Amino acid sequence: MKNFVLVILFCVLSAGAFAQANSDSLAYQLQRKKINSMLAQRAEKFGQYDQSLSMHTGIFGLQTKKDIRRSNDILMDIVKTDNDIYKELKILLEYRTFQQTQVQTHSKEAEQSNLGFMNTINKLRGQVDAMKAEAERQQQQQEKTKNIFIIIIILMFASILFLLTRKSKHKA
Repeated sequence: MKNFVLVILFCVLSAGAFAQANSDSLAYQLQRKKINSMLAQRAEKFGQYDQSLSMHTGIFGLQTKKDIRRSNDILMDIVKTDNDIYKELKILLEYRTFQQTQVQTHSKEAEQSNLGFMNTINKLRGQVDAMKAEAERQQQQQEKTKNIFIIIIILMFASILFLLTRKSKHKA
């Protein structure tokens, strides 16, 4: 019955750990997707910046202040996107560090649990060995007691026979 309860408890805990690991990897994957989409946006903006640099709407094919401002606005937008990407990367790296520490903590807990189980098993083995030795000692003691009773009973019968034969010799 205890084994059945332990198996059920193990299954429940394993299912909970699997669900936790699955949701963690899902959050990590979503964060990676977000960063990849931001990188795609940055590449698109850089294409716009490159295109704006080649635009020369001024006289004699020169750039105007408006062209330069447009290029600078796009460049500032790229910088803001880069900053956002750095923030999201930092979150992703912190999340990865969190996952690693969580795995290490879980590993240490499992190791401590296993050591506890091993200590308990060794303790129980020692108790079983002590109980076997005690049972053997009691068995030997019981055999000695039984042998003593048998000897006493034989001596009693021998005494009775001796007394009966002695009485019968005196009467005769």
